[in-house]
Amino acid sequence: MKKIVASLMVSMALAAAPVAVYAQADAASTAAAKELFDSMNYRAVMVGAMQQMSQGLAASLRGGAEAAIKNNNQMSADDKQKALAKLETELPGVVKAMQDVMNDPGLVDDILAETVPIYARHFSADELKQITAFYRTPVGAKMLNLMPQLMGEGMQIGQQIVQRRIGPMLQKMQQQAK
Repeated sequence: MKKIVASLMVSMALAAAPVAVYAQADAASTAAAKELFDSMNYRAVMVGAMQQMSQGLAASLRGGAEAAIKNNNQMSADDKQKALAKLETELPGVVKAMQDVMNDPGLVDDILAETVPIYARHFSADELKQITAFYRTPVGAKMLNLMPQLMGEGMQIGQQIVQRRIGPMLQKMQQQAK
């Protein structure tokens, strides 16, 4: 009986050993990920990105909604005009509500809290330290400084490409629905 209990205790200890090592590695990677985000000035980068998205939000929403209305073959010209007028009255409230969400400082806190574990899961603590070292170089600092602008320009291009495709897609869907 004592041998069975001893065997069970050894088995449990061995089974728990990898978990303890993983937990330590995870804690080290989590700490390294937090250090990385600090070196990246991640909070400021995210605030800048949210501001860029917030600024282009009205145009993006308007473009998509207008394309949907104008390309709706089931609506009469009069109905389209009414829908466009309704869009103009309702859009500012929708944009403001979305901008309020995007500009809430707690949003960046939540994103940061949920992003750190992703980095900790995909990179070792050593890898995260190497990335951190890069961001502390002049080229890394330049990249971080330009990141909000680059993200904003990239989003504008993405929005333009999506808007060019929405109209034909909606027309195709309406034709198939007939």
